[in-house]
Amino acid sequence: MGLLDRLLGRTKQAAGDVLGDSTLRREGVHQEQAGDAEDRARLHEDKAQEARTEAAEHRAEE
Repeated sequence: MGLLDRLLGRTKQAAGDVLGDSTLRREGVHQEQAGDAEDRARLHEDKAQEARTEAAEHRAEE
């Protein structure tokens, strides 16, 4: 849901700017940051899984 969180966060930021609502804008910033963190975590999890798979294949070849 990282992409969705980032998009919703940006939307809330824009709405906060238009409405002059600093709380809504801050909420949007935090939601966008959470989406970014989620995407980075998923990327690292995928890389770790690839490394585990490669290690298992290497052991199987020996």
